[in-house]
This record gives sequence, structure tokens and C-alpha cells, in this order.
Amino acid sequence: MISKIRGTYDILPCEVEKWQELEDVIYQVSKLYHFKEIRTPIFEASELFHRGVGDTTDIVKKETYDFLDRGDRSLTLRPEGTASVVRSVIENKLYADANLPLKYYYYGPMFRYERPAKGRQRQFHQFGAEALGSDSPLVDAEMIAYSYTLLKALHLQNVYVKINSLGDTDSKAVYREKLVSYLDKHVENLCDDCKRRYLENPYRVLDCKIDRDTPTIKEAPKPIDDLSEKDKAHFDKVLDYLDGMNIDYIVDKNLVRGLDYYTHTVFELEADLETLGAQATLGGGGRYNHLFKTLEGPEFSAVGFAFGMERLLLALESLNRKRPQESIHAFLIMLGDSVKSEGLELIMNLRHGGLVVDYDFFDRSLKAQFKQAERQNPKFYLIFGEEEAKSRTINIKDAVSGEQESVSLDNLYSTLVSKIQNASSCSGHCSDCAEDCE
Repeated sequence: MISKIRGTYDILPCEVEKWQELEDVIYQVSKLYHFKEIRTPIFEASELFHRGVGDTTDIVKKETYDFLDRGDRSLTLRPEGTASVVRSVIENKLYADANLPLKYYYYGPMFRYERPAKGRQRQFHQFGAEALGSDSPLVDAEMIAYSYTLLKALHLQNVYVKINSLGDTDSKAVYREKLVSYLDKHVENLCDDCKRRYLENPYRVLDCKIDRDTPTIKEAPKPIDDLSEKDKAHFDKVLDYLDGMNIDYIVDKNLVRGLDYYTHTVFELEADLETLGAQATLGGGGRYNHLFKTLEGPEFSAVGFAFGMERLLLALESLNRKRPQESIHAFLIMLGDSVKSEGLELIMNLRHGGLVVDYDFFDRSLKAQFKQAERQNPKFYLIFGEEEAKSRTINIKDAVSGEQESVSLDNLYSTLVSKIQNASSCSGHCSDCAEDCE
């Protein structure tokens, strides 16, 4: 038997509906914030991620899926979405659009070679968004609000924002020198990974999962303490705008995120939920004002964020929501071979009218067809035999009450829709109705 590759998994039909519901909320919230979807290739030139994400990051050093194609070109399965979006904006000259900032979101599979764990796989799915073309702190606040609104729209509880500022190039240079000097004196107290990181990517030492609660890290200098006046003013405005939007946040001086391209604001969204285990982070992001230049584009400021879909689905398990039993609108029971062609025509007409209708494929008896229908939980049974075909009628039986009536084939669709609407207790549009029900 050929099995799936370690770190990948099948999303079976019984699980797909959860994904679709989550995707629908993402779409609706993105529409509220007036973001448009962008779709980029699953693999790109390796150089894009090595230059964009950073050669010193764990993602590039340890986790990317790199390969040579038949043209001997070095390609990489995308480990994240931002670099691809920036490449697309540069290549397609979207930065020339007068309507700035550009506001895009993306969704799809990403790939990282890391140890599989609960909610973390080697092929995973990510939803992210980018606001491109403005260095205003309003955009930083807007992106935090967008990501925060998504979690609220999912009805997640105990959600909070952690935020910090790394400053721009000058502030980062001053701080890096101070941090490396400090870590030089305490390198023996660091974990093996951080002994390597502190020279290559010293920022990552601050949020090391092993060392972050040790005195060495707690007493280390923090980037927010070495901001220039201009960078501090930017961060203060972001916090003011978050206050204006009534978004609760915690300033976490150790927060740095894992990618080299971040400048100024960085943030994460967390939730205290049992289903997430020890790792409370659901998503995060920040500002990256120089990534376009790194990838040979124009000066073009930007802010982005991303969520792991698997992590969001784990978080949603905390709600303990009972899922309604799946149902269909009707099941057509056909009695005899002579009515099958006309029965199939009825089914096609109902389906084209927006109704979910199924039928038997195995020439079962009447009793067996009813048993098969019950497993699909229809709202109505449609019974169609030779006598009904002759009289141009069909029997509609309510699956709950057992009431049955005969209607003409010409009135089948309108009668069935009316019955479905009357049986529904909803208001507005819902998946159980063929049309808007008031």
C-alpha cells in the first residue's frame, strides 16, 4: 500500500465542511476590509525566498523544500506567502496603481520541512494579507484590526494582540550592535540553536522557546528601547489608533517574529485555549518597508500578516459546537426502469433550480430506497412510479411529519421550494433554503 508522506494529511469529506466554513468567514471579513484575493504559484525560484525571507532564518536554512527541475533551475516550494506576493507586484508593475495602498489577501498550501506536531504539518495551509504602498501607522493599525476581526468573527474567546517595534534600519543597526555585545558575555547560557543564531540573526534569540524565560534573555536589551525619535513616534501612533479601535493589546518587548524582512511594527495574535496546547499563537505579522528593494523593486512600504489554517481549526475546536446533521432537500425514489429517463430530467431541473437532490443508483426495492434515503437525511421524499408518470404527477412526502401529497410535475419545483421555506425557521439566506427566505 502506498501511504501519504510524513507531514502531509488527507482532508476527508467529513472534515472539508469545517474548512469551507472557515474559508467563508475569511472571505467575508476580507470583503469588509476591502481586500482582494491574489493567487501566486506554489513553487518559485529559490532565490526569491533566500533573498526575501533571509538566508539566516530557520525557514531557509532548515525548512525549505528545494529541488532542481529538468532545466537545472533551482526551485522552492513556497514556505510563506509574502515574498511571492511582492514578486508578483514587482513583476506585474502593480505598484503603479494610483489607488494605494494595494490590499491583497491570499490562501493556499505552504511547505516547510519541520517536525510534524499538532496543528503543524510539512504541508500546511495559510491565509495571509498584505497592504502595500503606504508607510502610515494607520496601515499598521488597520492590518492588526483586520486580523483581530477575523478571530472575533470566528467567535474565539480569550484573544489578545501582542505588539512590539523593531524600528527602521538605523534603529535596528544600533540595537543589533548592543544586543550582540550583550550576548557575547552570556553566550554559554544560550541553547545550542541560539549560540549559532546570536551572530547570524540575534533578534531570534529574544523569543527562543527554550531560553526566553531565562534571566539571560529577560535582562537582555530590547529593540523598543533603542528606537529613534521618528521610529518611536510611528509606534506610539499605532498604539493610539489601536486604542481608538478598542483593540486590547500587550506590548511585548521580546517579540521579534522569525523573518529577516520586518521593520517597525511586529505583532502576534494569541488565545488561551486548551485545544492549542502550549503554543498559544494563532498568527502574526508586521511591517516590511525594504523587501521590495531587496527583490529589485521600487521603494514600497508594506504591512502583512498570516494565519495557519490548521491552527485556526484547532482553536475552533474549543467552541465545542455541535454540528447539525448534514441533510439534502429531497431524495427521488423511482419505481421501475420505465420512469428513470423522466426521473433524471426531474432531478436535473431541481438541481438547476438550486436544490440538493439525490437518488438510488443500484435498482433497489422501494423499502431499500427508503433506507438509503434516510441515511442522507432528506427533508422530503419524492416518489415517482409508472402511475405518476402517466398522470404527470409526483408524490411529495415530508420526512418529518410523514404527510404526503400529490402534485403535478409542472408545479413540483415551486411546491417543493415553498415547503422547504415553510419548514425552515431561519430568516435571511441560509444553506437550507433554495432562495432567500424572509
